[in-house]
Amino acid sequence: MPSLAEVVDVVIGVDTHKHTHTAVVVDARTGGVLAERTVSTDARGYAELLEWARAHGPAVAWALEGAGGYGAGLARHLQAAGQQVLELDRPVRAVRRHGAKSDSLDAARAAREALGRAHLAQVKSDGPRGQLAALMAARRSAVEAATLAQRQLHALVIAAPEVLRAMFRGQSTATMTTTAARLRPRAAWDGHTATTATVLRALARRVIALQAEARQHEQAMAVIVRAWRPDLLTQPGVGVIVAVEVLISWSHPGRIRSEAAFAMLAGTAPVPASSGLRTRHRLNRSGDRQLNRALHVVVLSRTRYDQRTRDYIERRRHEGKTDREIRRCLKRYIARDLFRQLEHRPTTA
Repeated sequence: MPSLAEVVDVVIGVDTHKHTHTAVVVDARTGGVLAERTVSTDARGYAELLEWARAHGPAVAWALEGAGGYGAGLARHLQAAGQQVLELDRPVRAVRRHGAKSDSLDAARAAREALGRAHLAQVKSDGPRGQLAALMAARRSAVEAATLAQRQLHALVIAAPEVLRAMFRGQSTATMTTTAARLRPRAAWDGHTATTATVLRALARRVIALQAEARQHEQAMAVIVRAWRPDLLTQPGVGVIVAVEVLISWSHPGRIRSEAAFAMLAGTAPVPASSGLRTRHRLNRSGDRQLNRALHVVVLSRTRYDQRTRDYIERRRHEGKTDREIRRCLKRYIARDLFRQLEHRPTTA
């Protein structure tokens, strides 16, 4: 594949923020800064930035930091105008030269990093993927908030007066939540007991409401997945939530260049860890951890219910592999199969 410097004249790096974007034009051949501009994050600012960029030639590429966050609006505007848009991660502080930090420096760094990369990342698509990402974010926050409320409920029950503790003794979390939601203060209770009962009831009702919200989001996601990629749900161990995580990370055909790149994105590609004469591999703890977790769920499900997976595990154990190594191998194979299915199966959207 030709390098970016061979197909464009300039690269415009953009450091994105909530209220302003700073763009820097970098010469694709020399890496020198040619111009700089800061615009507001609205339609007028995007149009101004695009008009300014066209003055530097027709062969332009854009390198955006945070194209899925603060830069999402600009990315959509540029793509609608037929511009080539590339997505870059924001650099961690340690990789900044001498800790230097400014909007223009970060924008120039983004452009030069795009010029130096062998493989360039496309911006994730909107459409069904964007819908799923929004619903998944809402569901995740509802589940986390419900879990926190359940922990608080447990803690309060443990420290509650005995008259209340007796009501919950031996109950599961679900039953405890139902019991707490029905509590009513009694005239015989002292102030501490009555207040504790009121708080327990409020926490339980919060848990029930959040769980209902999470179910609504999951049902909405199921409708989108079945309309967009129902073939994913035919895979053993792949339910709605797993399918959504995979689709959010994958986005659209061609965004991820190969199955190996998808495995690296998922954190399932083995990382060499050699020392002396011994060659081995260790777990990859980088990448998209939500995608990695989804693949882990598939592995657990297939380990329990899929006979072929059980046979594979037994064979690898006889070869001396540990359970941890076997899970890593399984996640790598599942990532490969899912990527091939996503890239080569026709979509309905």
